[in-house]
Amino acid sequence: MIEPVRPIALADIEDARKRISATVLRTPLVKLDVGGNREIYLKLENLQPTNAYKIRGGANAVARLSDEERSRGVWTISAGNAGQGVAYAAREFGVLCSVVAIETAPQTKLDRMRALGAEIVPVSYEQAWVAAESHSFEGMHGTFVHPFDNHDFIAGHGTMGLEIVEDLPEVRTLIAAIGGGGLITGVGSAVKALRPEVRVIGAEPETAAPYAYSLEHGGPQRFPDWQASFVDGAGGKSVTERMWQRMQAVVDGTITVTLDQVRDAMRLMAEKARVVAEGAGALALAAALSDETLEGPIVCIVSGGNIDLDKFAELVTA
Repeated sequence: MIEPVRPIALADIEDARKRISATVLRTPLVKLDVGGNREIYLKLENLQPTNAYKIRGGANAVARLSDEERSRGVWTISAGNAGQGVAYAAREFGVLCSVVAIETAPQTKLDRMRALGAEIVPVSYEQAWVAAESHSFEGMHGTFVHPFDNHDFIAGHGTMGLEIVEDLPEVRTLIAAIGGGGLITGVGSAVKALRPEVRVIGAEPETAAPYAYSLEHGGPQRFPDWQASFVDGAGGKSVTERMWQRMQAVVDGTITVTLDQVRDAMRLMAEKARVVAEGAGALALAAALSDETLEGPIVCIVSGGNIDLDKFAELVTA
């Protein structure tokens, strides 16, 4: 049975931080020199043990399962980063993990999931998204850990928001990539609870911007012209009704960026801060750079750095 949607309470997030403290890195917040008077900071989740923020949600969700639920093994759906997060947590508990993985995911992500002990079930993007919407996939056994529509998963991501407010109390704008919506819901819930005046803004690629499209139409929608791109860790095919409810409570808007702007952001981080970000990890910075009216200090979440180095070099030198 799918549990009803409920707000991500600050107490849930604080409890999650205690629960995952031995597994998850408290990542640094570093200022990026972009010239002029703009104050932009990077929250470097690419430095996590799995090189992506999803370990926060995965660790909390798996820890919150009962012994009986974990004994059946766990499974999730992923383009790579959620699978690594859940697999890492499952390994910590000594339980089996399977991942319904999008077959076009970067080889780096597939290899790392396997290295963590996960069994990979390759599927098309469409099949994976249908499974995410239905919370089921034929032939999968064990306990399902949803990669974004899961209260405990989202609360785990919220721990990042606690760190941001503690490290930069004067933050005025927070920007996070939107894929399924779990990242921005979790971080936004924490930040809004502590600093309600902070603007929480999403970032999506022009090739897959269902949240912007949904805002235009006043409710959750499927994005009509979805295209696959190197921004594989964000930009879903649709916004589900449940995630729409969650995001509406804590998200103030979203910015759509071009793929060229994402490449430019990846290059800038590499040049200025020696940060390797995957496409989704550069979305927030691309959004910040595209809108000079955003009030600073601005925090951009670098959600991950799981990208083949050859592909990274190709993108930033194009």
